[in-house]
Amino acid sequence: MFRRVVRQSKFRHVFGQAVKNDQCYDDIRVSRVTWDSSFCAVNPKFVAIIVEASGGGAFLVLPLHKTGRIDKAYPTVCGHTGPVLDIDWCPHNDHVIASGSEDCTVMVWQVPENGLTSSMSEPVVVLEGHSKRVGIVTWHPTARNVLLSAGYGGHSP
Repeated sequence: MFRRVVRQSKFRHVFGQAVKNDQCYDDIRVSRVTWDSSFCAVNPKFVAIIVEASGGGAFLVLPLHKTGRIDKAYPTVCGHTGPVLDIDWCPHNDHVIASGSEDCTVMVWQVPENGLTSSMSEPVVVLEGHSKRVGIVTWHPTARNVLLSAGYGGHSP
């Protein structure tokens, strides 16, 4: 008697469709410096993407309805002196985002209601205390104003 070893997937009849060009983002220089985190974060209003930047770290904040080709001069959030390694939107406020960087700081930013119209370089708050680069930032999912940050804490030989 033959027994089936592999269970069939309940998704075997689900098929995807390619997204149309007018629903994509184009011409974004995504950073290759991110740590163990992703290079983007999204919430119901905005998508934030860590990008290559000279003289420090930066990320884009794009309204979800703004798709297509992104101009190279599009405003960025650019307050860090080192590359940005992680970003995370606050789950309680769609206009607050935190960023961690190689400059050993965590910065919290308040994005204007309609998105960026000019580059933003002044954070709401700068959190210091890491002695090594900050690779992970994440907001607590239910507690307000609780932010976790983790850095590289390599051991000496």
